[in-house]
Amino acid sequence: MYRGFNLKIPTDIDTSAISIGRQILKINNDNVKKSLDSFLLDNGSLDGTRIMEEWFPEIKSHIFLSHSHKDEEKALAIAGMLYEEFKIWTFIDSTVWGYSNKLLKQIDDKYCLQPNGEMYDYDKRNYSTAHVHLMLSTALNKMIDLNECLFFLNSPNSISTSTEISQKTNSPWIFSEIATTKIIRKQTPQRLKRETRLFSTEDVKMMNESALINLNVEYDLELSHLTTLSASDLIKWFKTSASSPQEALDNLYKQHPINQKFLI
Repeated sequence: MYRGFNLKIPTDIDTSAISIGRQILKINNDNVKKSLDSFLLDNGSLDGTRIMEEWFPEIKSHIFLSHSHKDEEKALAIAGMLYEEFKIWTFIDSTVWGYSNKLLKQIDDKYCLQPNGEMYDYDKRNYSTAHVHLMLSTALNKMIDLNECLFFLNSPNSISTSTEISQKTNSPWIFSEIATTKIIRKQTPQRLKRETRLFSTEDVKMMNESALINLNVEYDLELSHLTTLSASDLIKWFKTSASSPQEALDNLYKQHPINQKFLI
């Protein structure tokens, strides 16, 4: 990852490009097909490494889009606009959220049901959930690392409390992703010819958003290392000329030079 942006745009965003975003999401989703039986080892265990490779594959993209699951339509529209304008390919993080739930359901139905087949065993369910959430967290972190740029879709759905000095989120996934952007290695593209540096270190707490429906937990959300990007900034960027996704991103970086306080 090279740069991160705090994307603040109106709720009534133009959704004319959403069909393109849906196509991008479908292509990403089509990567996952296999059942658990194909991941069984000779000793009867599941091959966790192969499950991660098949269920949460590394997808070649330019921008990692972090968003609330309630903003999926808006995220699809943004992904569609970026591809329409600059052929920029966006990884929409909800792509893997849905897969984690499907994978967990498959594992629980096969390994965690009580003898009566009506309820899950509590301890077995906790064990399976821990494994699937670890796979998902690893997959998301790898995608943040692989993408050159991250956009955080800042909306009332992703921010539970917002003041001038404090912002909080109820989403453990958003907290995890933004925290990851602070600890992950900073990789400067070769074309920009700058030295690679590291973001500051901070512990990352991983939990599953879908499993906390009746539990309200808030996390401090540190966004000072992300460059704010408004709707007018996007419009200005979309008016620039670029012959490739990389040149388009370079135009964005020039439009918003990196903050010197993060340089070593």
